Amino acid sequence: MSSLTFHWFLPTNGGDGRHIVGGGHGVSAGPSGRPADVPYLGQVARAAEQMGFVGALTPTGAWCEDAWLTTAMLSQVSERLKFLVAFRPGVVSPYLAAQMAGTFQNLSGGRLLLNVVTGGESAEQRMFGDFLDKDGRYARCDEFLSIVRGLWGGETVDFVGEHLQVEAARLAQIPDPVPDVYFGGSSPAAGRVAARNADVYLTWGEPPAAVAEKIAWIRRLAEEEGRTVRFGIRMHVINRDSSAEAWAEADRLLAHIDPATIKQVQDGLKRSESVGQQRMLALNKGSKDDLVIHPNVWAGVGLVRGGAGTAFVGSHEEVADRIQEYADLGIDEFVLSAYPHLEGAYQFGEGVLPILAQRGVWQHPAPPVVRSATPFQYAGRESAAPDAGRDPARGAAS
Repeated sequence: MSSLTFHWFLPTNGGDGRHIVGGGHGVSAGPSGRPADVPYLGQVARAAEQMGFVGALTPTGAWCEDAWLTTAMLSQVSERLKFLVAFRPGVVSPYLAAQMAGTFQNLSGGRLLLNVVTGGESAEQRMFGDFLDKDGRYARCDEFLSIVRGLWGGETVDFVGEHLQVEAARLAQIPDPVPDVYFGGSSPAAGRVAARNADVYLTWGEPPAAVAEKIAWIRRLAEEEGRTVRFGIRMHVINRDSSAEAWAEADRLLAHIDPATIKQVQDGLKRSESVGQQRMLALNKGSKDDLVIHPNVWAGVGLVRGGAGTAFVGSHEEVADRIQEYADLGIDEFVLSAYPHLEGAYQFGEGVLPILAQRGVWQHPAPPVVRSATPFQYAGRESAAPDAGRDPARGAAS
């Protein structure tokens, strides 16, 4: 097994806190407390890159800060972390998107990844001026990515499609390297677009058998297109020193969710056009009961949060075991998050990643440089540190 890749999440959807913060149709289960501003998000980004996450997903939609602008700002307060920028093809022209990606990639030093989101809700799309139906959005996305890939390849693109048209389009800002395209979707139309265009197919966290079916489905479609696709999964994580502590935290999060909030969110999510969202709802059933859908996999987040609604829950060792179980199915990349995201990055990075490193399935993308101790200058003489190992009350080393 090659080294697994881990990404974190930037909570631009209403801030961060010690409760589940909703996204999309979701509603926060408590006050966020931490605003989605550059100082705080910068802390999250720096924690993620220090711990060994390769990138951080930044969401898109009417309910969060703009992903392009946010990550461009955060690239200036971080060093290595890549940004998995979610964007919607229906709200920007393919030439402009290709140009933006080239600019971002070249000015950030190659720190861009792209998460293409076709848009699962027509009502929200219409807010952006997009009035295509769901099948039309997927067809347009296919045309969009065909144009963009041609431009990134240095071609002069002439394209006339059902939804998009460009003439003699040639890009001056070719991204170097070309960013990987991440794509998710559970409908037949989504599968075809992913097979033709995605570098990484992303699924939300379902039980292993369901994930295995999705992998086989996309792999077969990609083979028909003469392509290969990598696979990733988007989940939350609650890992602690012991299993009991982790489940106590899951119970605490659940205790802050009142039945009225669950009903409000679930009623909204039931109207979603997203097949993936409906699969998430089927896992939690709108109830606080029976939320463990597989050992150490919990569906409680999806009660009040749209999109990714499941979490790994358990001791560091148990979570590492579950990650390896999904990796054995063919999952190469894990896009994770926690509440709060700052502490969660450290808990996962210090608790789970060292176990995976010991097992030989993960390595830090930029291991820290080991430096020898620097002598401390003190009162005109060198020592390891002032009064090192000395009991000040006794005036002698102890």
